[in-house]
Amino acid sequence: MKARIYVDASVVGGCEDEEFSEYSIRLMECFVRGEFVLVVSTLTVQELAGAPDEVRRRLASVPEAHIETLQLDAEARELAEAYIVEGVITAKMRADAQHIAIATVGRVDVLVSWNFKHIVNLHRIHGYNSVNLRRGYPTLEIRAPREVLPDE
Repeated sequence: MKARIYVDASVVGGCEDEEFSEYSIRLMECFVRGEFVLVVSTLTVQELAGAPDEVRRRLASVPEAHIETLQLDAEARELAEAYIVEGVITAKMRADAQHIAIATVGRVDVLVSWNFKHIVNLHRIHGYNSVNLRRGYPTLEIRAPREVLPDE
């Protein structure tokens, strides 16, 4: 079974950023080849709508058969609000909380992001997973793209 990997906009945008391009491009190429299932949300797609053409082309290069799209539904909205109410993240960063909640509710194998302040942050990961467990959800694996790539 192929790993289902949720990506936020930072990963796709990272393809065009010198600091993050190596690993973002390699991960996107894995999705193109069908080595992993690319899981995006309607929120990710919305965030990328205003991105430069070359960023949007990166996402468009992945065959539809290798993509799964999750919705920001009522269940995910409620879970995201729980992260905020319980102080894991502030309301100002609601979209980041929503990405975590969508991935959790969608039971993906891992969420990848370059957002080290609000997402790929050990203190916050523990907070998200504490809320998840108390609400009956599994823990969510959260990593930077370089950590999910196969060894060369």
